This record gives sequence, structure tokens and C-alpha cells, in this order.
Amino acid sequence: MYYVDQEQIDLRLSFIPTLLQACRELQEESETLEFGDGSLLFHLAQERTLVLAIETVTDVGSLLIDAFMMRDASSYEDIVDILIGENVIGEEVARVLTELVQMRRFLTQDYTEISRTGLHPLIRSLPEALGRFAADVPVFISKERI
Repeated sequence: MYYVDQEQIDLRLSFIPTLLQACRELQEESETLEFGDGSLLFHLAQERTLVLAIETVTDVGSLLIDAFMMRDASSYEDIVDILIGENVIGEEVARVLTELVQMRRFLTQDYTEISRTGLHPLIRSLPEALGRFAADVPVFISKERI
């Protein structure tokens, strides 16, 4: 039997509805923008939402990798690759999550170079992918524990 830190996984998965709400509110805000730019606060909110989504996905992924003794991840993208290879998530969710985690360095280290115009495309695709991720993880855990 594996040790699954279910409490930490559940805690992080329970944060996903907050991220989904943030994405919805950002989308709604973007529909009211004149000329499609938005305020600095609007753009910083998008960036923070993306960073929190990255951290949520990679934290849960790392907990799963540790719990089920999967191979060690060498990068954030590798976490997503392992999750798809172990059948935790499907191809479509993996595509969005890979695109998401590839932004981590840019959002956390190269933030001075970000062009802050309009709604980031991932804000539109994240809700479905994160929702699927939140549903897929408990299913995987229950199958593995059998």
C-alpha cells in the first residue's frame, strides 16, 4: 500500500473552484474592456491566477508522483508528462496543462517582459482543463488503491 497524502491533495484540489471563479470573473471583465486592454490590476490578476493554477497542478502532480512511486520528474513539464503516462489525465487536459506549466518561468522570473494586453488565452481554456483535472485525480487514486 502506498502512502497518499490525501489531506494535501484534497486541500489543493479544493482550491480549484477558486481558480475557476477567478477565470470566469476575468473573462467577464474582459468583455467590458474598451479597446481590449484592461487595467494593470486586471493583468496582474490574470498573472496571479495563472501562477496559482501552475502551483496547484504541479503540487498535486508531485504528491501523486511521490505517493505512487512514479519516476522522478525533471521539470514542471515532466510532471504533466508523467501524469499522462500514468493515465491520471487525458491528452486534451495534458495539452492545456503543459502550456500552462511552460509559462512558469516567464511569469515568475521574466515578469518584466510580459506584454499586458487583453485576456490571456489560457484564462479561457483553464476552467475546463482544471475541472477535468480535479475530477480525474480522485478517480486515479481510487483505482490505484484497489
